[in-house]
Amino acid sequence: MLEKDEKRAKLSLLPLSLCTDPIQKHDDASPADSFKSLEELTRLLHLSGKIRLLDVGSCFNPFLKFDEFLTVGIDIVPAVESVYKCDFLNLQLQLPLELSQDAVDAFLMQLSNPIDALPKELFNVVVFSLLLSYFPSPYQRWICCKKAHELLALNGLLLIITPDSSHQNRHALMMKSWKVAIESLGFKRYKYVKYSHMHLIAFRKISIKTTNDLVSQNYPEMLYIPQDFSSLEEEDYMDSPSQARSDMEDEQLASYFSELPDSVYDSDSGESQSSSIPFHETDDPLLLLS
Repeated sequence: MLEKDEKRAKLSLLPLSLCTDPIQKHDDASPADSFKSLEELTRLLHLSGKIRLLDVGSCFNPFLKFDEFLTVGIDIVPAVESVYKCDFLNLQLQLPLELSQDAVDAFLMQLSNPIDALPKELFNVVVFSLLLSYFPSPYQRWICCKKAHELLALNGLLLIITPDSSHQNRHALMMKSWKVAIESLGFKRYKYVKYSHMHLIAFRKISIKTTNDLVSQNYPEMLYIPQDFSSLEEEDYMDSPSQARSDMEDEQLASYFSELPDSVYDSDSGESQSSSIPFHETDDPLLLLS
């Protein structure tokens, strides 16, 4: 039985061992820190046998098929029955459970649907897969990360996947800004990888508590995405006054529509209402003015 448990622990740690790939660079993580993280997860595996994972915005619960995880998938609009309905932004957080690991596992397997509240420090892993970019404001993204910190046990992992089809350095400043904002909550960035169409970021919880005065230091606004600025530019464009057309421009615009193949048909005369005046390039108002 012990050999079986050890084998299962080693297999479940394979994804984490990929994080020590020498090709990828860790952020301020020494080999000793990595060893401590793996040692902590191994200890948890021997205690409960599975890693408790919360998948936020789960949709169809993709982690359910992996035996290494005790998965809780939540979504505001679940796509399958195995996903719990939950509004993560308004999720109420309760005091941590003072129970054995087996009792905590039993608690997770008997959750009621929908989920309105969860105890703090309940999970070993929280996953935000293509989640944060759906929120319309940086403050909502920051609230999500703050809730993840409170739901994670010490040394737990926050895994973030966010879309980006730009080249490697296009949004490097944005990723640095995210790093500062999320680390302010009590995380430490453990790994970062940029693929062709997404960013993959892993943060480890290194502190139980966070500073209370984070909002005044503008940390929430640092979790921005490019769409935050493009929407503002669109609003400015819509609010800007439009210039009135001249009579000549109105006549020219009318002639454009009259040349369309589906011109309005006059049922009384039986003739098309297309203009008989041909259009020439020299009739362009801007050219005439010049």
